Amino acid sequence: MVVLWLITFGIYGLYWQYSTFKEMNEYSGQGVGGVLGLILAVLIAIVNVFLIPAEIGSLYSRENRLAPVTGITGLWIFLPIAGWFVWVVKSQRALNRYWQDHGAVA
Repeated sequence: MVVLWLITFGIYGLYWQYSTFKEMNEYSGQGVGGVLGLILAVLIAIVNVFLIPAEIGSLYSRENRLAPVTGITGLWIFLPIAGWFVWVVKSQRALNRYWQDHGAVA
């Protein structure tokens, strides 16, 4: 995912944010959803850095499970270069683990 993000100069990142928000909203019926997530990504990108892990954490919390990421995970973005990679990996891994726990095939 990180490679696609870099190769497409961030365009894949917009798609990833849209689809991530959309699938979380469709599954839980809560959250900002794909279109609003995409609008935020384009207009106020820093918001999604905190919102994506917060919504992933909420998926876990609603099931009384320990959330592996929260809105605070977004603070990684302030660590130059490496922080972005840490944020992406932590967020994507937490989301992948959640979907696998709910029957998705890895």
